[in-house]
Parts: sequence; structure tokens; C-alpha cells
Amino acid sequence: MSKDREAAMSYLKDFRERIVNNDYTSVLKLWEEYCYGDQPDGEELILILQEIKNSEMVKPFGLQIERVLTIWREIKDPKLSHDVLRLIYDLETTNTEELADLATQHLKDYYPNDPLFLDKMRLVGLRNRERFQGCIRNFELLTHMKKGNFVFHTAGWGTGEIIDVSLIREELALEFEYVIGPQHFTFEKAFKTLLPLPVDHFYSRRFGNPDQLEKDARDNPSELIRLLLRDLGPKTAAEIKEELSDLVIPAADWNRWWQAARAKTKKDTKIESPKDLKEPFRLREEDLPHEVALHKAFESKPSINATIQMVYTFMRDFPETLKNFEFKASLDAKFKEVLEHETLSDAQRLQILFFQEDLDVPHALKEMNALIEKMPNIGEIIRDIEVLAFQKRMMQLVRKNRKDWKEIFIDLFFVIESNLLRDYLLHELDSPQTRADLTVKLNNLLIHPLSYPEVFVWYFQKLLESGTKTPFSDAQGQNRFFEGLLILLDHLGQKTQMRDLAKKIVGLLTANRYKVVRDIMQQSSIEEIQEYLLLATKCQSFTDHDIKILHSLAEVVFPSLTRIRKEKGVHISDENIIWTSQEGYQKTQLRIQEIATTETVQNAREIQAARALGDLRENAEFKAALEKRDRLQSDLKFLSDQISHARILTPEDVPSDEVGVGSVVHCRDSKGESLRFTLLGPWDADPEKHILSFQSKLAQAMKGLTVDQKFEFQGEKFTITAIDSFFDQE
Repeated sequence: MSKDREAAMSYLKDFRERIVNNDYTSVLKLWEEYCYGDQPDGEELILILQEIKNSEMVKPFGLQIERVLTIWREIKDPKLSHDVLRLIYDLETTNTEELADLATQHLKDYYPNDPLFLDKMRLVGLRNRERFQGCIRNFELLTHMKKGNFVFHTAGWGTGEIIDVSLIREELALEFEYVIGPQHFTFEKAFKTLLPLPVDHFYSRRFGNPDQLEKDARDNPSELIRLLLRDLGPKTAAEIKEELSDLVIPAADWNRWWQAARAKTKKDTKIESPKDLKEPFRLREEDLPHEVALHKAFESKPSINATIQMVYTFMRDFPETLKNFEFKASLDAKFKEVLEHETLSDAQRLQILFFQEDLDVPHALKEMNALIEKMPNIGEIIRDIEVLAFQKRMMQLVRKNRKDWKEIFIDLFFVIESNLLRDYLLHELDSPQTRADLTVKLNNLLIHPLSYPEVFVWYFQKLLESGTKTPFSDAQGQNRFFEGLLILLDHLGQKTQMRDLAKKIVGLLTANRYKVVRDIMQQSSIEEIQEYLLLATKCQSFTDHDIKILHSLAEVVFPSLTRIRKEKGVHISDENIIWTSQEGYQKTQLRIQEIATTETVQNAREIQAARALGDLRENAEFKAALEKRDRLQSDLKFLSDQISHARILTPEDVPSDEVGVGSVVHCRDSKGESLRFTLLGPWDADPEKHILSFQSKLAQAMKGLTVDQKFEFQGEKFTITAIDSFFDQE
């Protein structure tokens, strides 16, 4: 049943509200009103009776069920009439003569030539008429009890196949999906737990002939989804996977199969695909052509941006619909209506014109070219365009129609968000006529990597691609960008909001056994490598192990660096001790535990649910879940590496006569104002309380100094007036 059909059932909604509130008196009043109606809706009555049957008021309500017989007799559809009567007898508890007579006559009419009719009447309680609740459902089950037929066990045993039936012993034998070996049921027990399944039911086919069902699923996946939705009702992507993965489709093949199935269900006019990951797929009562579905979506009056996204997705997924002349005309009429909107922005107008161009509207391209030629803020308009493909088409038109396209592209180069579009801009700007301007732009990026950090990382990766001939792609340029990358990493490690990008850089440098670093060092001078090592030791994002590897790689290229390191007495492990208070250590341990348990398990569920929706190339939820997984794994590795090098600060670790970790430094600036800084580990740092990480540049500037000594930081001069211990402040 469709959502629209169910939503139109006003009585059903009222019954549900009262049942949820467990308001039995109110339900009875509504039932009395409903039973006096003169135009019964068989489908609505079935849903109402099912709601009551599944509620806590089912037993007392059985005394009132006979009131509905008057309107039941008005139902003209034989199947609907039978289904309603079956539910009436499921609910009744009075066992009156009138009900017995009605059931007896109905079953005679419904099964006129049943040779075992009298035996079945006895078994369902209609012979002695003392207790016959559920008699119609039970009669159906008895009729279904034949060798080779299938049933469903309502208490969790799954689908069962009948292998033997005995009316004399009043029992049957079955083999079940989730229970080993044959199981024997009395008829009485069968009435309570078994439901008949048609031979073509999804569960029957899955249990009875799974190999054939798998073959059918691979040959026509949307047909299988139809079958599942027909027999099991609306199902989410995760629920569909639960019914099919490993039971029909091998788990190893699931993702590939589901992507293909998802693509075909989108085109299936009988299946209603959800817009949201958590919403269910539904089987429509009738085929709904894609063109009609789109126009129905327009009836909800979506916003202009929502309309643009909706139409773009539609035209991408169902290009064959554009062969229909009438549909194209109706779509163009919709676009003309949107173009008349008073608040339409330039970006929105251009996107509508792109749609019209795709519909072969004659004036569309001419109008776009005219707009592009006179737009003063065209770069901002391109960025405001919602559809990525239209952004690129817009750039191509700008390239063709604007004399100032170079300046526009240069301005867009760093601010456009998509790497695909940035690749296009780079390709267009990397030509003899514009390479000089591009080089200037990239040199500014090299000097100020923090201005556009994501762009810096993207371009560094471009430089590493084989065959690249863009600016700075030579050895010297790569070396300069590598040095800039380390400077950038140092800054990003101190900014919580940029931690993901810092982890991306570390992953890039450490991948494939530090291949990038090895390649860069092979083409660097010893002075350049020494600078790299100095910068790397300042980067908080590198672990002690990473630093050791970098030194080892450097010493492979220049063995003399080993001697220099020993002469200077460099001890990598000492430099990378992470000092922390007891509280900071415990807080970090709790954070590691939280990531490793709660957040990782939750993320695994998110990935599973998102993967089930399929179409992984355009599945934003799946990509976001994977990115979150990478972030959690990176956080876990980062904190685990750090905590392995952590050392809890004790009073004995704090020097008494000079500035060191654990010191509380009192100082005076050049204006005579007094300041106080507490130097602790990075986990305890709190700039608002003037608690600095001992690894920070300000802390390092005063490290080792004594009272009355001076130091300079960011152009300001300070004099140390006193040094206390952190532990003396507690």
C-alpha cells in the first residue's frame, strides 16, 4: 500500500493515536462511530484490526468485534471481505452462535469442494462451537498443510518446509531454516506459531531453492527487490541487506551486487526509492513513470536550489526520458516558470539555462553567452553554482567568451573547492601565455602555505605525479614545496580545527615506507636535508618513530649526518618525551578507550548502513562514514603513539634554578607589565589560563633561562623575574 493511500485513511490515524496512548475508552467510542459508517474501506479496516490485534487491548476488544459485521457485509471485493473476516475471527472472544454460523457458511462457500472439510471444521472448533477463535486462519493453515509446502515460524525459527502431515495423529513434521533436524508439531501448536507461505513467496523461494533465487537475483536484481518488498513490505537498505546478504547473495559479492541492484531499482517504475538513507524502499501499487514522479515532486513546491538538484539528478539518471517530446516540453515549461521568479540569482538562472541547453532550447546558449559577457562578479557566481558539472561548463564558457578569462581563472584557482575543477583550471593556466601568472600565484602559495593549506597539499601531490611539467615540478621546486609542507605541518599541528589535514600530510609522507621522503632526499643537498630534519623535529604530528625513520633515511643519503648527529649528542627519544600531569595522562587514556570502543563501533554501524544504500560513487553518507573511520583510526594511532612516549611529571623533574618543564615563569615585558606562564605538556596546555605546552615556541624561547635573564618573542622583549614549580602552586 502506498504512503499516500495510507495517509488518506483518517480513521486509521485516529485509531493509532488512541492505541498508542492506551486509551481504551476512547478507542471504543471511535469504534462505535466507525461501525455505523455506510461506506467501508476494506484496506483501512484491515489496518485498523491489525493495529488492535498487536495492541495491549486486544483481549477486551474481542467482546466488541461483532459490531463491525454490518459494514463488513458491504465490502464487495471477495478477497478483501475474506481478509477482513479472518481478522475479525482472530479477535473475537464471544464464540456466539451467530459467529459460528457465519464462519461455517463462509468456509463452505470459500472451500466448496474440500474432501476434508468436516475434519477441518472439527479441528478449528466449529464442530462443537465452544471455542473457535482464529478459525478461518487455522482452516487456511490446515488446507495449506501439504508435503512440500512452506510456512513461517513466528517465534524465530524462520521458514519451514512441510515434510509430513498426519490428520490421524493431528501433527506434522517440518524442517526449519534456523533449527537443525526435523521438528514435530501438533496441530494445536501449529495454529499458534505457523503462518502459511505461498510457494512463490520470497521466504519460500529463499529456503526452498536458494541457488535459483541467487541466479534470478543476478540476472534481474530489481525483480528480486520487487519480490522482497511485495512479500515483506517496505524495507530500508540495511533491512534488505539483512534479508539477502549471505542468505541469497554471498557476503563477499554483496557490495558489487547491491550497487548494480541500486542502479536498476532507480529505473524501476514500480519501486519507490528513498531520498534518505534511513527511509525504506516501497513497492508502488502501480507503475509510476519517472516523468510522472518528477512532476509529482514539483507539486510539493521545492525551493529553487532543491529543484535544480532534483532535475539534475533526474536528467543524469534517466536521460532516455528526454526522447519524449511532450515531457521535454513540460520540463521546458517548468524552467520558464522558474526563470520568471523575481528572486532568482544569477547562478540559479545560469543553471536553468544549462538545463534548457540540454533540452535543445534554441535561445539558451545565446542567452548564457550574453549574461557571461557582462557579469562583473563572475568568479563569485561560478562558486555559487550548486551543480559541479555546471561549474565546469560555466568555466568553459568563460574561457570562450571572456577576454579576461585568465584573471578570472587565476582568482578562482585557490578559492574553488573541488579538486576536479582545480585540475581543470591548472590545465588551462599552464600554457605559454599564462604560465608566468600561474607561477607567481604558486610562488605566493609557497611563501604563505597557511593562506590556502588544502590547496598547498593538493599542489604538492600534483608535483609528485610522474610526467608533471607544471611550475615547480623540477627537483628544486619539489624540494621547496617539501620544506613548505613541513612548515605547514608544524603550524597545523597546533590548530585543533586543522588536525585532519595534518593527519593527511603525515599519511602522505609516511605511505609506502616513506617513499615521498626518500625520493625528495635523493635529490636534496645535505644542507636542505638538515633543514628538513630540523623542521620535522618541531612537528608535533610526527611520532618518535617517524623522526627516527627520517633521520635514518637522511643518513642513508649522507652518511656523514650520522657523525654530526653523534657529535651534537642528539637523542631523538629524549626530544620526543611527552610530559604530562597525572590528570592529563588519565584524560588521554579515557579518550583512547572511547575511540577504540564506543566511537569505532558506532562508526562501523554507520559504514554498514551507508554501504547498504549502494551507489558508492555518489553516496555522500558512505564517504563521510569512511572519512570518519580514517579520522578515528588516525586519532587512535596518534594518541597511542603519544601515550607510549608519555612521562608523568613529578616534582623531581622540575628544575629549581632555570626554566624547564613544570616551571611557573614570572616575567615582565618592555612596558613593565607582569605576566605568568605555566609550562606543562601538550595535553595540559590551556592558553586562556596561560598554561603553555613545553613544545610551544614561546616555551622554547625561555627554556634554560634563569632569573633576570631576558628573551625575545615575536618582537617583544621579556625579563624573567621569578621561577616557581608547578607543584608548589597546587
